[in-house]
Parts: sequence; C-alpha cells; structure tokens
Amino acid sequence: MRNSNQIDRRRFIKKVASTTGGLALLGQVPALWARPEGLTKGNQLRQSFGDGVVSGNEINLSIDQQTMQIAGGTGRPITLNGTSPGPLVRLKEGQQARINVTNNLPTSTSIHWHGIILPYTMDGVPGVAFPGIAPNSTFKYEFEVEQNGTYWYHSHSGLQEQSGHLGPMIIDPADGDIGADREHVILLSDWTFEDPHAVFRNLKVAEGYYNYQQRTIEDTVADVKKQGFINAFKERAVWAKMRMNPRDILDVTASTYTYLINGRDASDNWTALYKPNESVRLRLINGSAMTYFDFRIPGLEMTVVAADGQPVKPVTVEEIRIAVAETYDVIVRPKSTNTYTMYAESMDRSGYVRATLATELGKQANIPELRSMPERGMAAMGMGDMSSMQGMDMENEKPMQGMKQGSKMAMDGQMPGMSSQSQDHTTMHKKVVPVDNIPIKHSADGHGVGASMIAKNPSSRFDEPGIGLENVEHKVLVYADLVGAKEWPDDREPTQTIELHLTGNMERYMWSFDGKKFSEVNGPVNFRYGERIRLILVNDSMMDHPIHLHGMWMELENGNHPRPRKHTVSLKPSEKVSMLITADAPGNWAFHCHLLYHMDAGMFRVVSVA
Repeated sequence: MRNSNQIDRRRFIKKVASTTGGLALLGQVPALWARPEGLTKGNQLRQSFGDGVVSGNEINLSIDQQTMQIAGGTGRPITLNGTSPGPLVRLKEGQQARINVTNNLPTSTSIHWHGIILPYTMDGVPGVAFPGIAPNSTFKYEFEVEQNGTYWYHSHSGLQEQSGHLGPMIIDPADGDIGADREHVILLSDWTFEDPHAVFRNLKVAEGYYNYQQRTIEDTVADVKKQGFINAFKERAVWAKMRMNPRDILDVTASTYTYLINGRDASDNWTALYKPNESVRLRLINGSAMTYFDFRIPGLEMTVVAADGQPVKPVTVEEIRIAVAETYDVIVRPKSTNTYTMYAESMDRSGYVRATLATELGKQANIPELRSMPERGMAAMGMGDMSSMQGMDMENEKPMQGMKQGSKMAMDGQMPGMSSQSQDHTTMHKKVVPVDNIPIKHSADGHGVGASMIAKNPSSRFDEPGIGLENVEHKVLVYADLVGAKEWPDDREPTQTIELHLTGNMERYMWSFDGKKFSEVNGPVNFRYGERIRLILVNDSMMDHPIHLHGMWMELENGNHPRPRKHTVSLKPSEKVSMLITADAPGNWAFHCHLLYHMDAGMFRVVSVA
C-alpha cells in the first residue's frame, strides 16, 4: 500500500504527463498510434497520428534504448522511432514494402515480421535467415505484401523482445475496407523492471521463483480435512514424483510483471472512443514475452472475424484466451453511449490490465475482480484417465508408480479432493477430429532427461477453453469454433507426416522438442519444396505452449471446413494436434515456442524447405 505522499506524487506525474510538454519532461513518448479516436472508415484520422504510424513504399525505423517513464516507474525500454511499443507499421496488400532498420544499440538486433509471408532472407531471424543487424548499421528489408490483416513485429535477438522491442503491423486489404466504422489496435504486453537475463537466471535457479501463489500448509490442512490424510498424502506424492507444482500456470507472473495495453498500465486507463451506433473493429495482439491473457468486455459480445490475420466465419463470444503471439480481430457494437471496461487478465490470475471503451474521455466502467487462481488437476493435463500419462523419475529413469487404470482417480478423471471448480475438465462428448485416430510414438527412453513426463494417450483438446475457464457461464472462444472464411488454394492430401513432441523439465528449466534442446540437435526438420505435410505436435509437458512456424501457414485439422489457418498454435498439456502445411517457401525457417524464455532455453528448431 503506498503512503499519501507517494499517491500525491503519482497524481502529479500523471497530471503532468497528460500534456505534450509533460511527456517530453518525463522522457515518456508513448505509442502515438494508440490515440483514443482510432481509425475511422475511410481513414480520415490517419494523418492525425503523426509519426505514430509509418506507411508508404519506403519506411525508416530507428532502434535505440532510452530512459523513460513506463508503468509508473523509470525504465530503459528498447524504442523504435522513439517509442515503446514502436510505431504502427501500416502496409497495403499488393504493395512492395521497403523498410530500412537502423541499429543504434551497442549490440546486434533484428526485426521479425510475425506472420508475414516473405522470402526467408527477409524474415529477420539471426543465425537462420541473416546475420542480424550489427551496431551502427542499417538493414534493408524488402518484400511483396501478399496478404492483409492484423500482425505484429518484434526482435528475434536474445531477450530484447522483453525490453519493449515490438510493435503492431496492420496490412489493409487491397480495397481498403476495414470492415467496420472504426478500429482500434489493442496491443497487450508484459513489462518488468528487472534485466531479462536476470529473469532467465532466476527461472533456472528455481522454476517457481515468480510464483507467489504456491500451495501453503493451510491448503494441505484443508485437503486433509476434506479427503483424509492418506488420500491427501498420495495426491501430493503424485505431483512430487512428476516434479510438478499444480499451480505452475505461468513461469513469470505479476510478481515482477506489469501488464500493459498499448504501452500503458491499468492506472492509465487508456481509452478507445466510439460514436453511438458505430461498429468497432478491435485488433487484439498478444505481444507479451510470457503471458497468456483472457480478454473480455463485460456486458458486450465480441464477434471474432479473423484469427492470426486470416479471415474466419464470424463467431460470437464473450471471452477469448489469447496465447502469446496470437492475434484476433473482433467486431463489437457498443450500445447507446455505454461505457465498457476492456479487461485482460493473466491466465494465472496474478494480475490484469484494463482499458476503457467509451464515447468520451474521462469515463470508466466497473473493473472486474481477479478470479481465483486455477490449479491443475489430472484433468487439466488432459488425463481423463490417469493411466494416460506416465511421469518419469529422471534419477532412476523408471516410470512413476501410483497411476493405475481403473482406480477412482482414473474413473473420475481427477485427483482426489480436487473440486470441479479448480480443474480444466475434458469435454464429455468431443468432436472427432483426424488427429484422434493417429497413433503417436515416444522414444524408448521417454525422450531422455529433457522430458520429466510423457503423455501416453494424448488427444485433441480443441473444444476446451483451458484451465480457469472451464466453468464460466459465458461463451469462451475455442479452436473448435474456428472455420476458415474461404477455401485455401491447396487441398491435396499430405504425402509426409512429421511428429514432434513438446518436452520440458520444469525443475531444471529445460525446454525442448523430442527431449533435445536446439543446441543438441543434429540438423533441421526437413520439408520438401512443394509437398503437402501433416505436422503432428504432442505436448508432453504440463505447461501450455504457443508454437510458431515462420514463413508458412498451419491449417488446423479441427474437423471444420474450410480449415482455419494460423501462424501460432497453442497446445494444452497432454494435447495432440494435427496441422496441414504446404511447403511453398524455400529456405530455412524458425519453428519454436513463443514463450520467450522457453525458446531461449532450447524449444527451438529450424525447418528447412529444400
């Protein structure tokens, strides 16, 4: 709790910062594209954005690191053209883009254009696509713009993304129609005043370092009272043998993070304006390093019209879980002159950020309370029957005991004493999707020391909203809802199937594919140019992972036609997904978990199309 002098000082700072002169005084230059007016139909307001939007046939971006006010304190974010997040890069479908990026940092940097189809040499991944942008040099990105939609850009060098090296990217369709009367970009991110390398070291030292919501002795006492000492002890023993904590939801939490919308924290109450009877397109981008967000606007439905920049058949929902690196476009139709809170809650319920949708500045609506911290049960890891997962004792390399088919736990699909409110239950009647009938393989050693557990019988979980959302009373978007708005050009059957396992050891903070970190693999994943591929991913860990493929689309085999296509696909624990890929992009492409510290810890591969 801050004292009154601190509160008065904060009010003074916020009052000063409300003027342009104040912003200069504080060294704070927020993203100018995030103006309350947004962009109206016909682009009438684009010019009022000033330098906050860069567009045209030739664009210049300058990368620096500056001291500025951010999230109520003084930080050193990486800036692009003087702001963090960087300017809105606005392109048009069909144009030739030329973007000159100048590096004023003392270290190498890069920009990856997330979700953009382009030559691999322009993809911006050091060591894979190009050497990186050296200090005091300029790299010229040049590519044809072959798509439209909502995307973003960020550094692919070290941990720079965590320091604010990111920004939104919007590609207008050839006809210029934004599909609504007005639009706003909603860029979510997580900010820490710690050095990102210190955060990574802390995770390596203790994987629960930032989890301040650990189980306590009071929780254990409550379990004993509810289910008896023996059952409570057995339950804890199962988790101990798997070397997992049922409250390991997110590795990095609000204990160090401040969550931001368009570079502003919750106290700033960033406001998006609308006029009565307008339809408003919200372009939702999760540009965070490690945070899954649950986004909702209490009292207002959202119609999802695009996922990862690609059009989908409209589906109306009231909440969306946005994995790291995903984007969703939604249309909202505010009622009369009502005021609404746009609320993004971290998946582990450790914190939130909010903004306001209103007809005039200065208004605000009620802010929801943070919901209770969810806790993973066996069902939260897709274990409808406990024999479906085998935890590995890494010291003795023996399967753990205690998960026997036919037990009460197996039949209930949950640990003893776990209430339905605390778990992510599997759906009783799942839609049959192709991947359910595809057998998977594990290596003989259970993927080695890089995997602390394996999912013996993983299944599709496309129709589950995810942990913490299973019992809400309103409609939550799930992947099973997504239907492509049109047929894609290539509908051939796949000629090759590739299977990869997402593996991890939480205790050692090792993250990998098939139990091997990127530094341990012998070569790339090979695609043959022009072929049609079925990619099977199996999540053998207890964490959710957003998996991103550069340069090519992944079409979800979710039982719908046309299939939705995405550049980032999130997998729940013990989930198996199948995606179709057309290998139409020659070159070397990054393929990785988009949780920044997971990628840096080794969950990264190169896909070679040759």
